[in-house]
Amino acid sequence: MTERAAVKAALKTQAVETPSWAYGNSGTRFKVFAQQGVPRDPREKLDDAAKVHEFTGVAPTVALHIPWDKVDDYAALARHAEDRGLRLGAINSNTFQDDAYRLGSVCHPDAAVRRKAVDHLLECVGIMDATGSKDLKLWFADGTNYPGQDDIRARQDRLAEALAEVYERLGDDQRMLLEYKLFEPAFYATDVPDWGTAYAHCLKLGPKAQVVVDTGHHAPGTNIEFIVATLLREEKLGGFDFNSRFYADDDLMVGAADPFQLFRIMYEVIRGGGLSRDVAFMLDQCHNVEAKIPAIIRSVMNVQEATAKALLVDRPALDEAQRAGDVLGANAVLMDAFSTDVRPLLREVREEMGLDPDPMGAYARSGWAEKIVAERVGGQQAGWGA
Repeated sequence: MTERAAVKAALKTQAVETPSWAYGNSGTRFKVFAQQGVPRDPREKLDDAAKVHEFTGVAPTVALHIPWDKVDDYAALARHAEDRGLRLGAINSNTFQDDAYRLGSVCHPDAAVRRKAVDHLLECVGIMDATGSKDLKLWFADGTNYPGQDDIRARQDRLAEALAEVYERLGDDQRMLLEYKLFEPAFYATDVPDWGTAYAHCLKLGPKAQVVVDTGHHAPGTNIEFIVATLLREEKLGGFDFNSRFYADDDLMVGAADPFQLFRIMYEVIRGGGLSRDVAFMLDQCHNVEAKIPAIIRSVMNVQEATAKALLVDRPALDEAQRAGDVLGANAVLMDAFSTDVRPLLREVREEMGLDPDPMGAYARSGWAEKIVAERVGGQQAGWGA
């Protein structure tokens, strides 16, 4: 197989999971902006996700968020997804929108609140059983705002106890993906603030617990590709949340702010075997001013472009330059790949997959946007609230 053929083959097998909540109304921390044609229930979210997969060919799974996507029959929802050529992906828990969680959820000083939170996590595992999902994705808003507000060490003990109970409930083919976030809404001490804390808990739990890296959850200047490389080396990278940011957790379209960073991250993913391992590549974005479906299609395309460039890195030349200590030569190898226009290559890939080479144009011509605006009248639009 030629190098070009190998790159094409890898791109054809790539999969990017889209988030159900990105199809609903979203906005800033201050207001949720409504759009016409937005889904009113999880089934309509899946209908929109099917269009993303139809035009990109690499978005076969959809992550759910509970209770935002709560239904009476999850098996029926999984069948609805299958009927549209999709599968249900990660089940995301929500322990941050209930009044009881004002001082935390699984780390709360009150045992009754901790019990409420853990019961919700166990409910999510039950939903995994019903939908066939393999991943439970956990992010906790837990933390403190003031020194002395609570015992930092005790909160870590409570977190470990809760995670252990949920871990024991997982099936043999299920896993727990633990996400971290530098700050917000806790501003003094966040209980899972960095990859080291998440890694330490996952390491103690066992092989079914792995870390999720979100691009926006780091201090400015953090070398995210180093974190990715390290977690892959330790076989503890379970998932990657793609988005972009300028300041903090902006949740912008992936590749919009710093496409070079995205390329560097994808190179380390490929270098560490992440494309062939069971790493869940997911979008986690908030489309507040742009149209939902086209924004998600563009995000998927941006991931594809960064991946294609990373696959084109001349590894033998890079290895030779690195061994020789040729600093500029090694950097030039990476820059040559990053500077390559991979759009013609991706058009070829799509045509060989039986897809329109222009996903954005194909969606615009499909009439789906006009159809959902005309048909989705009345009812309560889906959204994550604010």
